[in-house]
Amino acid sequence: MFWPESQASEMVTHLARHAGMPVEPAASTHDPAEYAQAMGLEAEPIRLMGGETAAAIRTLAPGFIYIPQRGYLAVAGASAMRLTLLTPELSLASISIRQAVQLVRADAAAALQTNVEQLIDRCGITGSKRQRAVDSLIGERLRGKQLGQAWQLRQPPGSDFVHQLREAGLLRRAFIFVGAHLLEYLALIAAWMAIGQGALTGRVEFGWLAAWACLLATIVPLRALTTWSQGMLALGAGGLLKQRLLAGALTLDPDVMRKEGAGELLGRVNEGELLESLALSGGLLSLLAVFELAVTAFVIAGGPSASLQLPAFLLWIAFCGALTVRYIARRRQWARARLTMTHHLVENMTGHRTRLAQQPVATWHNGEDEELSQYLRLSEDLDRAGARLTALASRGWMILSILALAPGFLSSQSNTTGLTLGLAGMILGQQALRRSMTGLGQLGGAWIAWGQVKPMFDAAAQQPARGSAILDTSVSGSIALEAYQLTYRYPGHAEPVLKQCSLVIKKGDSLLLEGGSGGGKSTLAAVLAGLRKPQSGLLLASGLDPQTLGDAGWRKRIAAAPQYHENHILAAPLAFNLLLGRQWPPMEDDLREAAEICDELGLGPLLERMPGGIQQMVGETGWQLSQGERSRIYIARALLQRASVVLLDESFAALDPENLRRCLECVLKRAETLIVVAHP
Repeated sequence: MFWPESQASEMVTHLARHAGMPVEPAASTHDPAEYAQAMGLEAEPIRLMGGETAAAIRTLAPGFIYIPQRGYLAVAGASAMRLTLLTPELSLASISIRQAVQLVRADAAAALQTNVEQLIDRCGITGSKRQRAVDSLIGERLRGKQLGQAWQLRQPPGSDFVHQLREAGLLRRAFIFVGAHLLEYLALIAAWMAIGQGALTGRVEFGWLAAWACLLATIVPLRALTTWSQGMLALGAGGLLKQRLLAGALTLDPDVMRKEGAGELLGRVNEGELLESLALSGGLLSLLAVFELAVTAFVIAGGPSASLQLPAFLLWIAFCGALTVRYIARRRQWARARLTMTHHLVENMTGHRTRLAQQPVATWHNGEDEELSQYLRLSEDLDRAGARLTALASRGWMILSILALAPGFLSSQSNTTGLTLGLAGMILGQQALRRSMTGLGQLGGAWIAWGQVKPMFDAAAQQPARGSAILDTSVSGSIALEAYQLTYRYPGHAEPVLKQCSLVIKKGDSLLLEGGSGGGKSTLAAVLAGLRKPQSGLLLASGLDPQTLGDAGWRKRIAAAPQYHENHILAAPLAFNLLLGRQWPPMEDDLREAAEICDELGLGPLLERMPGGIQQMVGETGWQLSQGERSRIYIARALLQRASVVLLDESFAALDPENLRRCLECVLKRAETLIVVAHP
């Protein structure tokens, strides 16, 4: 059941096919994670910690586990107690979670076995309890240690969204949801027929009452199943949508994003939350409403006044649709005004210090009253449109339906079955219209929000370049980085910032790039680091271009610390900010290396002042850092990437002479090849 390391590529291919993922051809490699990336998939690394190994394995499928000296376990499925493995013979085998955990911890447990057994012997524990005591003590000692490595195989967030829904099992849950609601609705109609027949004839028999009670009791579990499947469907689809929008936000062109203020970006975030809630709830409501409207029309067609009631029902649906269109138009105007106010408010808040220093007090609130008055007026219009929609849709239909049913009730030729269907159509129609108007209103709001988040959703589909597994990315040579005839121009600008720029940097070189402001130094640094794509020219790292290495492979070779206004300290522990790009949570060696670099950069006193040391929260909600401290953290972050080329853009500008000397000594010692961008 173990796949040898020489067949790692074949294992990933068959595992992806078994999971129904699209497989793109790629050259074989012994590293399954790199091969998965070359195929257009993601292999998310998962560290198997001693106390969490079982829980991690249960959620791994599809994925694979590396067992030293034995090979890989290809996990095709998992349950609470067992794993389903794909064997090299392409058959399925099953082992227990306990057996898998024992395989992962075998080497670490063997190193402790003798010591623990001696301890158990001194305690005098014998018999059946002895082995349980040994296992418990070994498990406790291994609880906080990494025992092994696993990878979860999945599609990138930008892949086909419908396929992601199907892979997550959400389409199946959608069918369960629709089926449960269908049965619930049919049971409700049958219950109405059972009790309505007796009520209209004036004679209720025990058999009909029993049938009515049984049907009502049947509705209860069906309603529970409908509610549960709706919640699970909303949670799953919402998680996939957030994952996709996050991937898209990280893929957007930074030059385009730079033109948007913080207020517009915050507005997009808010619209993303709104889209998730409204689209999922509104979509499900609308789906149910369409079904309920169709059933209502079918029920009305069997009533005594079908010739009047059915056309009235269809005309009323059209009238409510017109009200919905009017409501959506009002909501679009209201949303536009709300986003404008959000943008202006956030921009004024972020620039508050500048306003205090430079803007006259009398002009601080110019235009705010007009914006607020317009927003209030649009809110009132929206509320009135919403009230008309909810009030007229259901209550108006009740009045219209009673008028259409009146001839049938007054006619002596009407039978009780027909009258029951007519009344059922009136009541079901009211419920269906109320649900449909609510759902359409929410879908309208989601459609408006979609206009704000669509760029991020579409950007996720623009997958970054994937490395080719056919080439060894550890190619050695004397050239670290070379550029030929690079040309780059910003969007909307006719003249290029870089024009036929060429350079060659050998391994071990330390290069100082000087120039005046606006001369293109930072642009060249961004192009070399892979943050911007040149319009023409050739860029190579150790003889390999970005398309061959892929974005991830390029950044493993070239680590950059951009200027302070393009670099950020996140509201998180200092260790997290330092180890961005490395594995998280970190190992002890990672934290030790980060602390050593901080000390070499002169940040040792800062760590001593912090109550939590390297785990201290920093950023907006934590310890506040000076500009010089931030600059040194950016330098440490770049050095900790262990890249062959380190590129520092204006990283020393905010440092005093003593700290500048210490930082130069540190980067010259730790960076194999160094590029420093600075003013003359």
